[in-house]
Amino acid sequence: MDFETVRYLKSEGIATIILNRPKVLNAMNKQLWLDLQAALSDARQDSGIKVVVITGEGRAFSTGADLKDSKNRTIEQYRDYLEALQEVSRQIIRFDKPTIAAINGYALGSGYELALACDIRIAAETASIGSPEARVASSITGGAFRLIQDLIGPGKAKELLFTAESIDGREAERIGLVNKAVPADQLMEKTYEMAGRIAQNAAFSLKMIKRGLHLAQGEISLEGLMDFEVEGCLACVSSSSRGEALERFEKRKEKE
Repeated sequence: MDFETVRYLKSEGIATIILNRPKVLNAMNKQLWLDLQAALSDARQDSGIKVVVITGEGRAFSTGADLKDSKNRTIEQYRDYLEALQEVSRQIIRFDKPTIAAINGYALGSGYELALACDIRIAAETASIGSPEARVASSITGGAFRLIQDLIGPGKAKELLFTAESIDGREAERIGLVNKAVPADQLMEKTYEMAGRIAQNAAFSLKMIKRGLHLAQGEISLEGLMDFEVEGCLACVSSSSRGEALERFEKRKEKE
């Protein structure tokens, strides 16, 4: 599929969405959000895709909103842009397949928020990650008020948001903002290694586990969550992929 602002690739159960406005450090305009939605929709509908990787072309993951694009917006036009942004964040947060953000460089503002919406974040050690909104008289979006606190706690979240300072990949790993920081030249290799390990597993199980994790974050009571766990497990073990998955697991154990 061809898009104006992203590149979209599929291979071995992994879909890769590459933000592709490198001349402006993958700054985000409305078209980019629309292209992201279309690519995510295709990945969701493709039963052969088990994992989605999102990264950026060039020196940046994304530097956030394209300020040149936003300078002359009316309030209603800005609302339209923000609603498109929020819809993509909702889709990623609720996406029924695992998502990985490969943070290759600058991840600022709404670019940073896009990475937060993913399930897993792997960053280059030299990446620059942060929310500069307070410096430009703006505020954060994409569900980040909750997402960042869930990852690093309210105190550290307030420090980063109030100071509007950026941190590198190493510090982001230290505080739990990203899962792993790796040398920049190994970023995609390590990302695809993890994506490949995930893609080996049963698609329906991944879907049920991800849904259960979201429920456990506060969308449901403990009793309701435990009821879901029973039904989710029963749905998985009665699925058509159960026998094949057990056979693969036994063969893997024999090789170890």
